[in-house]
Amino acid sequence: VQLQASGGGLVQAGGSLTLSCAASGRSFGTYDMAWFRQAPGKEREFVAGIAWTGDTTYYADSVKGRFTISRDNAKDTNSLQMNSLKPEDTAIYFCATRCRLYSRDWYSERGYNYWGQGTEFTVSS
Repeated sequence: VQLQASGGGLVQAGGSLTLSCAASGRSFGTYDMAWFRQAPGKEREFVAGIAWTGDTTYYADSVKGRFTISRDNAKDTNSLQMNSLKPEDTAIYFCATRCRLYSRDWYSERGYNYWGQGTEFTVSS
């Protein structure tokens, strides 16, 4: 099982960016998927998650209303659309996944057993 995150870079405050996560190694149609981020000097934190069905999403309060997670089960990918970006969104973003039966914990790292390598972006003020 491998996850490949992409889409990082440099964006100005108020701008938009889309991160993508491509899964490989098996079909991910029954896997929940999520994004976490880790800012310099801080712990990794939950950003957004989407259930394997695609009909339920979860967001951290800090990104609610600005970020949108979606998935394409036919392509084993998910995307994180980020709007109204703020300098505090600067971080390394990690995609994560788990079998739908693995855990019901959406918000902590222990709820996921597969992780990508991370993609970094910076929001300039």
